[in-house]
Amino acid sequence: MNTLYVGIDVSSKSNVVYLMLPNGDKHSNFSVANSHEGSTLLVKKIYSALTSHSLDTVLIGLEATSVYGDNLVYFLREDATLAPFNRKIHVLNPKQVKKFHDTYNDLPKNDYVDSFVIADCLRFGRINKEVYMGDYRYKALQNLTRARFFAVQNLVKEKQRFMNVLFKKYSTMTQEKVFSDAFSTTALAVYDEFESAEALANMDLHELTDFIIEKGKNRFPDPDAVAKAIQKAARSSYRLPKTVNDSVNQVLSISITSMKALESQIKEFDKAIKALMELLPNVLISIPGIGPVYSAGIMAEIGDINRFDNQASLAKYAGLAWKQHQSGGFEAEVTRLIPSGNRFLKYYLCEAAFSLVRCDKEYSDFYHLKYKEVNRCQHKRALALTARKFVRLVFRLLKDNRLYVPAK
Repeated sequence: MNTLYVGIDVSSKSNVVYLMLPNGDKHSNFSVANSHEGSTLLVKKIYSALTSHSLDTVLIGLEATSVYGDNLVYFLREDATLAPFNRKIHVLNPKQVKKFHDTYNDLPKNDYVDSFVIADCLRFGRINKEVYMGDYRYKALQNLTRARFFAVQNLVKEKQRFMNVLFKKYSTMTQEKVFSDAFSTTALAVYDEFESAEALANMDLHELTDFIIEKGKNRFPDPDAVAKAIQKAARSSYRLPKTVNDSVNQVLSISITSMKALESQIKEFDKAIKALMELLPNVLISIPGIGPVYSAGIMAEIGDINRFDNQASLAKYAGLAWKQHQSGGFEAEVTRLIPSGNRFLKYYLCEAAFSLVRCDKEYSDFYHLKYKEVNRCQHKRALALTARKFVRLVFRLLKDNRLYVPAK
């Protein structure tokens, strides 16, 4: 096979390119702008190299560098200039490229060297499969599910910061978990609308009970008991100096606004995801507890299931595989998950698996069995193993294009 290897080091402003001939010799090394015009020039140079050396195949590789390489991948795939050749595009894991670079002890670190390393990595052939872009609907879905992922992560971080600040104002209330849901409408109203723990502690109990009934929309079975628990926690909480207390109130108020905005964002993402999922066949929706959002997150990252040879390769792609530690006659029983993998797919698989635990007896029994096997990191380990089991189900359903039938 006569192959031209093209290594591209991508950045926001420019793309540094290394063209390598089949025997490993350098053809050329240059930089083009990361734009439509620059990519057009890049394709012309690749075409010239292919025709001048009578080559019939071109392997193009670039690192997964945030969003800066996405447009280039679209351009290279859609441009008709390279269509007559056997063209393959690979997006390489930066960790893989770095480790390959480390095998060259005397190489410096710069953009031109990086483009050479990527091209040489392609020549050696120890790379992942060609980037999948067969159906742009999956890419559109991926944009939404990944944006939702980040919104959820931001909400979790905001809630963690909120609870840390809340401890300053209502220390005992956070310790005793007066509210079953610390972020319910009633709880947030108590945190935000009372000036201090002292003001809450000295409030008339009947007025506080009425406040709880109003904010909780009469959903508390015993609002009087809730009011007493809140007031008791407020009385035993620390008292802050007024200046400090005022600043804490400001932080809490702003944080509540931020959390509500993030929750609103997530709802909008969910609506958009559900609308787009109506255009795609979805057998995963038949699994109990797996709605359109979780199934969308999984399908958006998998794309065409046929690009995976088996369920093990899918699990490895998701980062749900374990390292092997073996030497001579010894093999470790306790190993860690591999550090690589698609973090978005891993997140949606784990979330979906935990939802399935609450809805399906087989997965519930499996999760609790694994939970009881160890004394440390029980939930984390049990969830990872349950998600790994779930991968087998996802692979089979997508591969056979059939609906889920629970075990009897």
